[in-house]
Amino acid sequence: MEEPASENTAPCVYFAETGPANTGRTLELAHARAGALGIRKILVATTSGATGVQAIQALQGLDLLIVTHSSGFGEPDTQELTPENRAAIENAGVQILTCQHAFGGVGRAVRKKLDTYQIDEIIAYTLRTFCEGIKVTAEMALMAADAGLVRTDEPVIAIAGTASGADTAVVLKPANAQGFFDLRFLEIICIPSPWHP
Repeated sequence: MEEPASENTAPCVYFAETGPANTGRTLELAHARAGALGIRKILVATTSGATGVQAIQALQGLDLLIVTHSSGFGEPDTQELTPENRAAIENAGVQILTCQHAFGGVGRAVRKKLDTYQIDEIIAYTLRTFCEGIKVTAEMALMAADAGLVRTDEPVIAIAGTASGADTAVVLKPANAQGFFDLRFLEIICIPSPWHP
């Protein structure tokens, strides 16, 4: 009988529901996994900034990068990150990344204008077969790498959610958008799975 290949075992939490009710637990699980793996860089998706502020409180001592929706995402000339939450994040000395979404830039304009999907949004829909948060974790890792705010040869933890709050956390190796296929999901820390048996 052959010797089995070396293996790693890591816990994964499956939430029975999606959404912000899981935020505290998601941050707790991510913090514990960061400590176990020695990972210091944490990416946190936020819309209004509420999840970003909560992450600052829960993930003290770690190197956070708060990633927002692009300006104009909801409607032209607007930013969904509230001025109060922006101030709280900046006053905590945490960096904010606001830029074009890796899976929804010019391709989204083509869909809206010509009623046809481009490859970036097809990739996004494919990642959503896991859950919305998986798509967002990959997307913000690409965005952060393209902005030079994370390295592509060091794992990070990425935290995202479904509509609001956080319900997904992963360990991944970022990539630049032009090297998308080099991005690697290394662990799923937690994920919503309402259909889990």
